[in-house]
Amino acid sequence: MEQNLDNKYITFTIGKQKRIALIAHDGKKSELIEWCAQHKEILQRHFLCGTGTTARLISEHTGLPVKGYNSGPLGGDQQIGAKIVEGGIDFVIFFSDPLEAQPHDPDVKALLRIAQVYDIPIANNKVTADFMVTSKFMDEEYQHNVLNFKQNIANRVEAMK
Repeated sequence: MEQNLDNKYITFTIGKQKRIALIAHDGKKSELIEWCAQHKEILQRHFLCGTGTTARLISEHTGLPVKGYNSGPLGGDQQIGAKIVEGGIDFVIFFSDPLEAQPHDPDVKALLRIAQVYDIPIANNKVTADFMVTSKFMDEEYQHNVLNFKQNIANRVEAMK
């Protein structure tokens, strides 16, 4: 991570080996498992993690190693969000179910928001995930600029004086 000269942005590098979070609502778990099986050759070159049951099921059905966090309703979405903030996740594939109310919807919204704040690629459905994992950027480093939050806060504090 390097700072741009104007200090407004910090340049982050997404490495050649991506750190990918795999998440699915209950009604979409089988679709995500099938998708992972179809893209196993690509996914096996990257570090995979996911929320509780989803991570376990993907590992069991595809043989892919997936580090598991808590299930979504028990804080797994927030754990993934924290990893994004720490720079430990580069990419999110989250097959959400738009037709089913989720009891932990605020956690899901927080995760999606933090992915946007940190300019993390996120796929919410199969088609978007297909486009992302077949992109030329899956096999190379990628640099992107993220707002320098520390500098932004310092500027806001200075403006209040």
